[in-house]
Amino acid sequence: MPVRRPTKEEIAAALNTTIPDVIAPGLKVLFCGINPGLYTAAVGYHFGRPGNRFWKALHAGGFTPRVLDPSEQSELLRYGYGITNIVDRATTGAAELTPAELAEGGRKLDEKVRRFAPRWLAVLGVGAYRTAFNRPKAKLGPQAETVGGRPIWILPNPSGLNANYQAADFARLFRELRDAAEADAS
Repeated sequence: MPVRRPTKEEIAAALNTTIPDVIAPGLKVLFCGINPGLYTAAVGYHFGRPGNRFWKALHAGGFTPRVLDPSEQSELLRYGYGITNIVDRATTGAAELTPAELAEGGRKLDEKVRRFAPRWLAVLGVGAYRTAFNRPKAKLGPQAETVGGRPIWILPNPSGLNANYQAADFARLFRELRDAAEADAS
């Protein structure tokens, strides 16, 4: 069932609220957003804003057999994937997060990854990753470092505001991670 559009009042009321993780032990990939936007928090589903390209990129990259609606986020667990965020609280935009808040989120994410032990952690947003983990030279793709003892893959932020990447770019970059995760499983 498609996500219902929230009212302006519901969007405004979502400030600083949180969305539960979609997570389980031993996932193939744990996808990690920066933090929920207000629209996403208002609907209660990760990457819930209609212009966000996460769900289309997942499908185009071969993670899901069809484009899932955000309301179907729990279906990801059946395929071995999950979703979390660096910072839990919803804001109008990620630019509202302080470097200290991102660093604290990075510490919490490290603990969460140790506890749930996914094969891969995929961080969606290179800038947030650089700040959260004090790795200013990080680039897209696999990293030499680990988080929570697990390998990291950085993908671009799928927000519709990120005009640097088009649908074909997301498909290619997500597929590269999927191929690496599948090769790792063999």
